[in-house]
Order: sequence, then C-alpha cells, then structure tokens
Amino acid sequence: MTTLQIEVEDALPLAAECDDRHLTVTLADGRVLQTPLWWYPRLLAATAEQKSRVEFSPLGIHWPEIDEDISVASMLRGAKAPGAKEPVSPTELSNSRAKQP
Repeated sequence: MTTLQIEVEDALPLAAECDDRHLTVTLADGRVLQTPLWWYPRLLAATAEQKSRVEFSPLGIHWPEIDEDISVASMLRGAKAPGAKEPVSPTELSNSRAKQP
C-alpha cells in the first residue's frame, strides 16, 4: 500500500481557477496542480460564475453554490469524483461509428 504524506502548510491552496478543460490550483509552496475538469462532474456542469465563487481551507477548495469540495491530497493522488466519466472525443466517436456494421 502506498501512503501519501504532505505537509499541510506547504499544500495550502492559495488560488483556484477553471477553464473549459482543467482545474488549476496554486499552492503556498509555489506548486501548481492541474487536473482534468471532467474528474469533477459538478464543477464541470457549473456556470463560470459558480466556478469563480470559491473558498479555501488548509486542506482544499470548496465551491459553496454547487456544494463541491476537492482536497489537495485527492488531486495529488489522482482521485476522481464518483461518477466521473471521461468525455468521448470526436475522433473516438467517429472511429466507433465506422466500426459498426
């Protein structure tokens, strides 16, 4: 079993922003974490305004309007939210249709 140990002071989130594809979080020690936005279905479905209303805690990020909480540790572990499904790319969709009889 692998254990992830982080110093809470170093992993304090200072900033978070979402674009169309990623959640990007800047930590107090200068690291920048970036994860695919599809990992967090509630955040993916939120409006730009809802995504911009964010609160920080020593352990993570909270979006009160959509009741989403993401810990820094879960981002570092690569943990996806329950129900997260990778979107099908247009290329994959075309290929799967071409294979159908």
